[in-house]
Amino acid sequence: MRSALPRLYVIRHGETAWSLSGQHTGRTDIPLNEQGEHDARKLAEQLHTVRFHHVFTSPLQRARRTCELAGLAEGAQIEPDLSEWDYGDYEGQRPIDIRKVRPDWNVFRDGCPRGEQPAEISDRADQLIARLRVLDGNIAIFSHGHFGRVLAARWIDLKVEHAQRFLLSTASLSILGYEHNRAAEPAIVLWNKVADTRW
Repeated sequence: MRSALPRLYVIRHGETAWSLSGQHTGRTDIPLNEQGEHDARKLAEQLHTVRFHHVFTSPLQRARRTCELAGLAEGAQIEPDLSEWDYGDYEGQRPIDIRKVRPDWNVFRDGCPRGEQPAEISDRADQLIARLRVLDGNIAIFSHGHFGRVLAARWIDLKVEHAQRFLLSTASLSILGYEHNRAAEPAIVLWNKVADTRW
């Protein structure tokens, strides 16, 4: 039995023009803006005392750049399953505009036409969790808002629809781990910590 189970440090990428405007940014590969780069550097201050045995990042540049500015690019591996939700026809649109056509639309319940459906993103998160749980040592992952929320929900065995209740800011740090150091008791240790947050 392991003396201490590893923790999963979930880092959402820094701000982009589309995260600032509220547009769904799935597979569109846009860069961090100036604020996003600043906030990603601040992450380094939170992470520098943690020893990571594994670092994984989404292939999209906003996540990779956040990983780099946070000081963890050396040895980081690209993990396609950390990519953001595929929004299909809703790529680049804001929820307020989508709801003009579909007033009760909810991505976590309804998915996206010609994009990913909740069952598909749930399966993707479950497959990733299964691979991460067998690794030793602390793990850092650099990912995205909606996928990070789904990952947290599935970590504690909640359905994807419950992920809507886990808000996740840009350049935020969250930690997934275990209660009582028992693999059978996955838990959220820390959620949505942002440097210089004003509540």
